[in-house]
Amino acid sequence: MGIMNRIGTPLSASATRVMLLGCGELGKEVIIALQRLGCEVIGVDRYADAPGMQVAHRSHVVTMTDGAALRAIIERERPHLVVPEIEAIATAMLAEIERDGVAGHFPEFIPTARAAQLTMNREGIRRLAAEELGLPTSPYRFADSLAELQAAIDGSDKPGIGFPCIVKPVMSSSGKGQSLLKTQADVQKAWDYSQAAGRVGAGRVIVEGFIDFDYEITQLTVRAVGASGAVETYFCEPVGHVQINGDYVESWQPMAMTPVALQKARDIARAVTGNLGGRGIFGVELFIKGDAVWFSEVSPRPHDTGLVTLATQRLSEFELHARAILGLPVDTSLRRPGASAVIYGGLAEKGIAFEGVADALQVPESDLRLFGKPESFVKRRMGVAVANADTTDEARTRAKLAASRVKPVKG
Repeated sequence: MGIMNRIGTPLSASATRVMLLGCGELGKEVIIALQRLGCEVIGVDRYADAPGMQVAHRSHVVTMTDGAALRAIIERERPHLVVPEIEAIATAMLAEIERDGVAGHFPEFIPTARAAQLTMNREGIRRLAAEELGLPTSPYRFADSLAELQAAIDGSDKPGIGFPCIVKPVMSSSGKGQSLLKTQADVQKAWDYSQAAGRVGAGRVIVEGFIDFDYEITQLTVRAVGASGAVETYFCEPVGHVQINGDYVESWQPMAMTPVALQKARDIARAVTGNLGGRGIFGVELFIKGDAVWFSEVSPRPHDTGLVTLATQRLSEFELHARAILGLPVDTSLRRPGASAVIYGGLAEKGIAFEGVADALQVPESDLRLFGKPESFVKRRMGVAVANADTTDEARTRAKLAASRVKPVKG
């Protein structure tokens, strides 16, 4: 699209139409950012009343892995931009439409259909990073059965990964199906969990050697049109985070790093995102130990750990994504140190309520995002607290305190 100096009026013939494939809490914030810039937004997800659907101009419920259903929605709505916001999508159909169009219409896919295909599958992105780009990663093998998993660990046919190791479905997110294996006794249980909890059902897993890192970060990386009219790469300050069982529970920005490690992290992020191409924000996950840096994963969209940028940056990761995909200028500057802390559902109920909201907002420089998900689970992310302070340590304390005061209850 290049530099966009013209945006139409929503719900009119001049509208700039953007379709989001995925309407969770991250998609919701992207929709709000796009609407503030005057776009007409269509939300699509697998269940009704998803958070983003509650703010989109209109929405559709489809099976996201059903290529024919996605094609029909795209043909009906004729969006200018299609923005995948989750991994489990019929990406082969996106690639087909990107190449051939649909009913004479050629929408642009963000960042590209190829990027969506590669990053929805851990095998694709790991082979790209390690084997094509030569970037440092943990040792890894892939397995399609319990026997192959055992062989990958033991090294009966090739050098083994050994213990400890991590097993993940090649198609999953937010820690679903992920296990840390410390001994032989963990193998069967890890295999069973990977098959039950993968995003698109049972299947292939990646077995990764455990890296004894000092900390892990998300390097939010933006590919956006610069003043020259060409796509340039911009970096946010690194985001530190804590994950439990592969799922983010708190994050903070900026994360203190050595200059050498920071440069390595950005070099890796530039290499991966440059290969994926297109425009938008990417969440590049990295392990750090001293000055050593290893690539872990990349998401071609706003990252859950980046929720902290709602408090820390002049433009949040969602606003940066909206600007970048529209071909508008971006500003990744940090405003003030801050942190985020997750609010879990704590119970399995539909239509829950939240108590303690006023108490939570008594915490200095704090704010809340309650996502509005129609159904709660014990470990479902239902909201987040963010807070600022003079230091990230104080911001973390504030964010966790605010989050702890919010009590999900039956509606």
